[in-house]
Amino acid sequence: MSLMTGLDHVLIEAPQGCEAAARDFFTGVLGLTELPKPATLQKNGGAWFALPDGKQLHIGVAKDFVPRQKGHVALSCADLKAVKAVLAAHAIPCRDDEEAGVPRVFLQDPWGNRLEIVKKDL
Repeated sequence: MSLMTGLDHVLIEAPQGCEAAARDFFTGVLGLTELPKPATLQKNGGAWFALPDGKQLHIGVAKDFVPRQKGHVALSCADLKAVKAVLAAHAIPCRDDEEAGVPRVFLQDPWGNRLEIVKKDL
């Protein structure tokens, strides 16, 4: 029996002053809802977003930020064509890939971190 019951949240690092770009990208482009950060953590900067499955995506400020080119977060969607259309409408380049046996795209967040979006049937 595993001691873990699931995944609660994932944190992506970003540079200081990332909040506006985080809101524009994760809410404005990807359609996630921003969550209020606890008052005790607001001083640290960053932003938190809700995923439809109840998990969370946190953007955290890193003092010596370096974009992640290999390690990444993989989000899932039901309609990859719709995601690609939204990305194109916002002039956000993405790269198609099916090497893992599922349709997916790779792209970068506003700070150059690698992101993956995987098509998952509901």
